Amino acid sequence: MNALTALVGGYDLRKEIAAERLELANLLRDLSGKEWETETLCAGWRVRDVVAHLLYDATPPPIYLYDIVRAGGSTERLNDRYLRKAESFTTAELLTRFELSIGSGFGATTAPRLALYDVLVHHQDIRRPLGRPRTVPERRLRAVLDYPDPFVHPTRRMRGLRFEATDINWTNGDGAAVRGPAEAIVMAIAGRPTALRDLTGDGVEELTRRLT
Repeated sequence: MNALTALVGGYDLRKEIAAERLELANLLRDLSGKEWETETLCAGWRVRDVVAHLLYDATPPPIYLYDIVRAGGSTERLNDRYLRKAESFTTAELLTRFELSIGSGFGATTAPRLALYDVLVHHQDIRRPLGRPRTVPERRLRAVLDYPDPFVHPTRRMRGLRFEATDINWTNGDGAAVRGPAEAIVMAIAGRPTALRDLTGDGVEELTRRLT
């Protein structure tokens, strides 16, 4: 399996990306102006900043590639550029642009595994601080657990530990155990310390050291 794989376990990741983005759009429609300004789990980013970042998937592939070349190949510089551009958008404009990305876009077209990981983790980055939990479909959790985004360096957090989801049949690794809901494991592997409170096992102490 690789980042370009679109069909996994008999279902189409591109449809899962569209469904995930639609669920996030439905949440965003329900947010107050104050909630749009809430700090998320993505360090330094408010809700509106996370949405601005996710607009990359509304960008046609040729334009996105041109933008990243202009940014010298740096995704950090590209994110900064997109966020600065989005500062002039109202929340209604951000939502409209985000909704236009549903079902198409650079990530879903070229690297669906990475795109699903990105939108699912950022969706939870928004929901957790707002106190708006949800049940994430098992097939999406499995997809991101089986292929964590290599750009967030998951092996730094996973090596030497055994992760065991308590709500789905999924395990990974050998060593001291880290147990908890699959969503919390996803967020911990993504580097979100707040997920630690939902985890148990003799490996949590080491994982905490790696995350803090």
